[in-house]
Amino acid sequence: MVTLDYATLDGLRNHHPAWRLLRSDHAPLVASFLHRVFVVPNERVMAAADLAEALEDELYALRLHLGEAAFPKPALEYLNDWAEPEKGWLRKFYRTGTDEAQFDLTPATEKAIAWLTQLSERQFVGTESRLLTLFDLLKQMSEGSEADPAKRIAELHKKRDAIDAEIAKVLAGEVSLLDDTAVKDRFQQFMQGARELLTDFREVEHNFRQLDRRVRERIALWEGSKGALLEDIMGERDAIGDSDQGKSFRALWDFLLSSRRQEELTNLLDQVLALPAVAELNPDTRTRRVHYDWMEAGEQTQRTVAALSQQLRRFLDDQAWLENRRIMDILHGIESKALALRSIAPTGTVMEMAAASADVVLAMERPLFTPASKPMITEIILQAGDENIDPSRLFEQVVVDKARLTRHIRHALQDHTQISLRELITNQPLQQGLAELIAYLQLGSEVFSSVVDEDTTESIRWQTADMEGQTLIRSARLPRVIFMR
Repeated sequence: MVTLDYATLDGLRNHHPAWRLLRSDHAPLVASFLHRVFVVPNERVMAAADLAEALEDELYALRLHLGEAAFPKPALEYLNDWAEPEKGWLRKFYRTGTDEAQFDLTPATEKAIAWLTQLSERQFVGTESRLLTLFDLLKQMSEGSEADPAKRIAELHKKRDAIDAEIAKVLAGEVSLLDDTAVKDRFQQFMQGARELLTDFREVEHNFRQLDRRVRERIALWEGSKGALLEDIMGERDAIGDSDQGKSFRALWDFLLSSRRQEELTNLLDQVLALPAVAELNPDTRTRRVHYDWMEAGEQTQRTVAALSQQLRRFLDDQAWLENRRIMDILHGIESKALALRSIAPTGTVMEMAAASADVVLAMERPLFTPASKPMITEIILQAGDENIDPSRLFEQVVVDKARLTRHIRHALQDHTQISLRELITNQPLQQGLAELIAYLQLGSEVFSSVVDEDTTESIRWQTADMEGQTLIRSARLPRVIFMR
């Protein structure tokens, strides 16, 4: 537990990103926007173009009310500013194989937003469920740490007697039900825990990224043997996996991967959300799919761990360690200097590079002049046609938003393990006709995969308009395309 003395709080006020966010003049914009685009839809990573477009719409609406001088900078400039180390509200990075920047919330920002959501007055504050939860936790710790078999058996007999007594009451027609107050109390406790669990996923992922950063720095600065380096790295990797946080995350992930648990969670959520007392609280519509949000957040954390393992495998597969020793020494020197200068900005000359040299081209190397061939133009009088065609259609361009199509597929797969392209288009009709249909066939993602059933043919229909504005029905026949998680 952190000691809340003056020195500690003063350091947090000056250096912690969450406190810096709350002190910022733009805190209402930053917190409201990031809450809307990241926290509410449980988005883990967003491309820079999509996030900048959403922020530009937000800034446009604010400028209409507050004036053009309220937020004068472009959206992308604000995003890059929020990702600077001096702010630390967003994490900016590049995925392997792409040159487009990606953005994600930092754990500190999510903590600040969570604290802001608790400032508003709640329509109902329950305490019974929290007391019962604390009592159950104490019982679990006491029973789980009891090594005396006689005491364990006595406790199990006591539980069995209580269950037998409850069964006897039910058989006698005495069924005890929770009143509306108790139901609301427990539901609010569940929702708070569900939101905190999503926040914890991002913090666990951040801790694994910190481990990855330390490993990369150790590789860059290592001067000993390769075997000793691998032993040191793998020892730290095992220490993280065997730590309290690593064991807890592994147990949680195994629980979420169980199909039986997934089905049980779905049934329980359907039953609870159908209760009248819960309906009075107007729960968020995403509550019904909260376990899928947990799965998506857990997958992102697992991908971070997989990236660390891939980095280690790449190091193991480096067969040119000795052959390229000179190159490795040069790169090692560059990395060492870069790490040394990371915290202190250089003032003088950091590195010298050789001056650019001119390429000498001798006169005799130049080719002789070749006269251009004169085109033969046939003199034909063009005749005007009878068709009256609008030339503006030649300049119309159709741009399909593939990110929007990917979101449609991902949201559909939250409720189903697989969905065909025809079913998806039935729920989300084509807006740009054949171009949008072809874009669906070109999609690829880390979240879902696609297969083509050549033996089954499906007909996909959509509406379009002709030159006169009349509605036409178009259709295309193609093999069945199935998207799967």
